[in-house]
Amino acid sequence: MTASAKPPMYYGWKIVIALLVQLTFNSGLSFYNHAIYLNALAENSSFDVQTASSAISIFFLSGGLTGLLVARWVRDYDPRLSITAGSVLAGLALSALPFIESLWQLYVVYIIFGMGFSASGLIPATTLVTRWFQRRRAMALSIASTGLSLGGVILTPLSVLLVDRVGFATAAPLLGLIFVIGVVPITLLLLRPYPESMGLMIDGETPRQVDDQTDETTAAGDTKETGITFKQALRGRFFWGVSFAYIFLMMAQVGGIAHQYGLAREQLTDAETAIAVAILPVASIIGRLIGGWLVDRMSIRIFAIGMMVLQAVSLSLLAGGFSVLTLCVGLFLFGSSVGNLLMLQPLLIAEAFGVLDYARIFSVSNLMTSLGTSIGPALLGIAYAASANLYTVPYMVAAGAGALGFLLFLGGGPLEHAKVKPV
Repeated sequence: MTASAKPPMYYGWKIVIALLVQLTFNSGLSFYNHAIYLNALAENSSFDVQTASSAISIFFLSGGLTGLLVARWVRDYDPRLSITAGSVLAGLALSALPFIESLWQLYVVYIIFGMGFSASGLIPATTLVTRWFQRRRAMALSIASTGLSLGGVILTPLSVLLVDRVGFATAAPLLGLIFVIGVVPITLLLLRPYPESMGLMIDGETPRQVDDQTDETTAAGDTKETGITFKQALRGRFFWGVSFAYIFLMMAQVGGIAHQYGLAREQLTDAETAIAVAILPVASIIGRLIGGWLVDRMSIRIFAIGMMVLQAVSLSLLAGGFSVLTLCVGLFLFGSSVGNLLMLQPLLIAEAFGVLDYARIFSVSNLMTSLGTSIGPALLGIAYAASANLYTVPYMVAAGAGALGFLLFLGGGPLEHAKVKPV
């Protein structure tokens, strides 16, 4: 290699791009599309908005419980197996939605849908990022998790148009097929379990660079031995502060997202609503990319606090129902918090506890979070039914949940007492 030749791009960035694509389909056809499925199911005489909302809650609870098994799987085996199997399960469940005729069938399908979502979603994706990156982990995670929002920008409007054009009975199986095709090929072709599986080191550094690092940056084979154990993490106040906070933060976030379609339809036509539901994920992309840049340059705790405050304020604005302008501004601000809060939970855990037991620590925190994500849509659905089918009270409830999450996070204290130590 000549002195002027550039070294090849670190393969970890190809991992990031693959995860971005994977999460685009994972979130776009599940997380962001729940509002569409909710309204389609509510048109069935067997279900109403409140019943459909409870199915979404079961989806998230199922995903949280499955995450405990997924964490063990990605720790012991190749994460590509989990992602592939999960996408197939999710695709089959999504394809079955139009053919549901009873409540028990609805719940069974959503349990399977949640299992597939979890196995092909954040736990394997964020585990891979933590294995491949240390110094630039925040930026890598922000880029990869941008797929969570791209799914809403690209696939949610497409899903709305598809359902309108061909009907839910035809659209759902097509969306299930798109889920599998969008995830499986790129997963098998590009993802790899560790840098060492390709003869590389974390962050793409050479052995000399690793030896010269004053902060004891380690080779990829050693990163698995660096960090805080699961039991050590549970003994600290920070783990519980983050985990309990995210129960309420995600209760507010997922509830707000699940009902944004209905909220927009209160003031807009169907065509305008299809455009309005894209505001939130667009803002999420912009906010997350800016957030990934900022987190590398400021206190991650202070940044997290700012995003929690922004969530509560934006949900309060949406609850006001003042005008179309405040609706759009509220969705944009809410979206800015959505992108960053989703990114911050795995980043906070990786920053505080390291790679050693990351998958297991995150899966337990994520299970606790799933209580909030499972309750959020149903809680807002109950509030909606109890307030003359208007969305002012539901979004006030969401804003209150977000504010409580902020207070619980403050109670967890700083990251310093939970800093990673070699074991």
